[in-house]
Amino acid sequence: MAVPMRQLVIVSDFRLAQQLIDSRHDNRARNVHPHISPPSITTNGVGFSYSCQRRELLFMLAVPFIQSPQEWAQASEASDLSVIQSGVRKVLSKSKAAAILRLAFHDAGTFNLSDNSGGMNGSIVYELDRPENAGLSKAIKILDKAKREIDDIQHVSWADLISVAGAEAVSLCGGPAIPIKLGRLDTREPDPQGRLPEETLDASDLKRCFLRKGFSTQELVALSGAHTLGSKGFGNPNIFDNSYFKILIEKPWASSDGMSSMIGLPSDRALVEDDECSRWISIYADDEARFFNDFKNAYAKLVNSGASWRNI
Repeated sequence: MAVPMRQLVIVSDFRLAQQLIDSRHDNRARNVHPHISPPSITTNGVGFSYSCQRRELLFMLAVPFIQSPQEWAQASEASDLSVIQSGVRKVLSKSKAAAILRLAFHDAGTFNLSDNSGGMNGSIVYELDRPENAGLSKAIKILDKAKREIDDIQHVSWADLISVAGAEAVSLCGGPAIPIKLGRLDTREPDPQGRLPEETLDASDLKRCFLRKGFSTQELVALSGAHTLGSKGFGNPNIFDNSYFKILIEKPWASSDGMSSMIGLPSDRALVEDDECSRWISIYADDEARFFNDFKNAYAKLVNSGASWRNI
C-alpha cells in the first residue's frame, strides 16, 4: 500500500529538523566555555533548556507516526476514496445522474441472499445486451472515461467505481452524502438472468423479490425513492428529494389528464396500493430528512450486498 504523501513530507521534515538542531547545537558548543551549559531559551517567561527544546520538537514531529493499523487503514482508504470521487465528479453532471444511479441499482440488484450470489461485483459490464439493461451502455462509457484516469493513479474495480458513482449522483442532485466502503473485487462473468425486479410486479411480488435479496419493506420503499431522478415524472428530474412519495400519494394517473399516465412505472403505482408500503410512503412524504437517512443506509447496504472484498 502506498505511503500517503503527507507522511512522506513529515518524514522529510523530521530528518531536516534533526539536522538543523544538531547543527545549531554544534555551532553553539564551539562558542561557549566547555564547563558552561548551552544557554536556555525563554518563552512567555518560562525557561527551556536547549535539550528540552530538542526533545519537544522531535516528539511533536514523531506524533503522526503513532497510529494504530486501523487508523492507518482508514486514512489510506479515505485518500483512495477521494481520488475516485474526484475522477467521477469530472465526468458526472445532473443530467447524467439518473443513468449512473440506475447502473448501480442494476449491478447490485442481481444479489440473491440464499446463496450469496450476484450483487455488486461489476458484472453489469457483461450484461449490457439484456433488455432490462437497455441504455446503460452510455453510463458505462461515462464511467470508463473516469476509470482510465483513476487507474493512472490507483487501480479501481468496476464494483467500487459504480458504487461510488451512484452515491455521487445522489449527492450532486441534492440528496444525502453516502459513505462508501472500498475494496470490492470484480467478477469475470455475468450474473444469472432474471434477478432484477420487473417493472410490472405488484406490491406483494416486489416485497417477496426484495426479501430474497435481504431487504425489508421499508428498505424497498426507501430505495424506490431513487425514481425521483430521471424522466419518470416525479418532480424535477435533476433534483433528489421526496417528491416521489408526495406524487405517489396524489395518484395523478387516476385523473383524466392524459399526461398523468406517463408518471411512474406500474411497480411504482403498485406500492401506494399496499397498506404496508403506503405507510412508509406517507412517512417519507412528510419527512424528507427521514427519507434521506433511510435511503443512505439502504443504498450502502445495497452496494455491499454480494460483494467480494480484497484483503487490505
